Amino acid sequence: MSGHVIALCGGVGGAKLAFGLTRILPPDDLTLVVNTGDDFVHMGLHVSPDIDTVAYTLSDLADRERGWGLAGETWTFMDQVKRLGGEGWFNLGDRDLAMHVERTRRLAERETLSEITAALTSALGIRHAVVPMSDDPVRTIVQTADGELAFQRYFVGKQCRPVATGVRFDGATAARPSPALQGALARRDVAAVIVCPSNPYLSIDPILAVPGVRAGLKALNAPVVAVSPIVGGRALKGPAAKLMLELGAEPSVTAIVCHYRGLLSGLVVDGEDADEAEALRTLGLPTLATGAVMRSDDDRIRLARETLAFAFELEPRTQRRAS
Repeated sequence: MSGHVIALCGGVGGAKLAFGLTRILPPDDLTLVVNTGDDFVHMGLHVSPDIDTVAYTLSDLADRERGWGLAGETWTFMDQVKRLGGEGWFNLGDRDLAMHVERTRRLAERETLSEITAALTSALGIRHAVVPMSDDPVRTIVQTADGELAFQRYFVGKQCRPVATGVRFDGATAARPSPALQGALARRDVAAVIVCPSNPYLSIDPILAVPGVRAGLKALNAPVVAVSPIVGGRALKGPAAKLMLELGAEPSVTAIVCHYRGLLSGLVVDGEDADEAEALRTLGLPTLATGAVMRSDDDRIRLARETLAFAFELEPRTQRRAS
């Protein structure tokens, strides 16, 4: 089946599947929409962590052990910052600094985040469209028992230790989808929407919080398929399982379906959750159980290929269930 694919992603898991999708689909057939709720200004520099993780992963520059940042990175800048008594809680690598400096310079010259992202990804040799969810500032705020924390303070500064009581997206109600996202939602040839295995609360919800995005996805005559970030009741990376428990949801693939209620046409889960997948099928949600843990490039490409094949088999919209 031919047609355009929209993928929503953020974080390491999302970047891995995005890598697989770019190895299967030609540039004209894929729009990668990336969360910018994690963006923040640090030491005067505009940092876009999820955009950079996706960019470094697609250009094969990412540190594969950490999953983020650049391979072979050095940290002499941060060592000196800490020596001088500066803020050392969020690390900026020596080579990684170039991305943040260049982004900040271009923003100061009134370029949009979309324009800057297109230029930077192109410079890294990426031919597929990597687009921010919005050019307007949307900031993820984690509400905790210790008070509200900006996302990076919660995630990096506090190492996700505070008990979460909620999540909100500052600025979302006034934001607009980025031009490329608006354009993708307006296309008549969209064949599938893939929700990558990213944290639903912290990586995908900010995208869906931008006015018009959720409604635009539901209005498409195309199936929406999510790849579960939960495997066997645990998150492979990041605080998704902890956050789900604290917000009153048992970490499971069923909870992922409930979280995306009203949006999904199908779900991809790991073989470890095959029994739960069968239960979801009984309830009417098409579910594919396969190897969803991406340890190698071959895993990324295989999972992307299987996810696309599964999505293309689904009837658009009529199969969308929320149970």
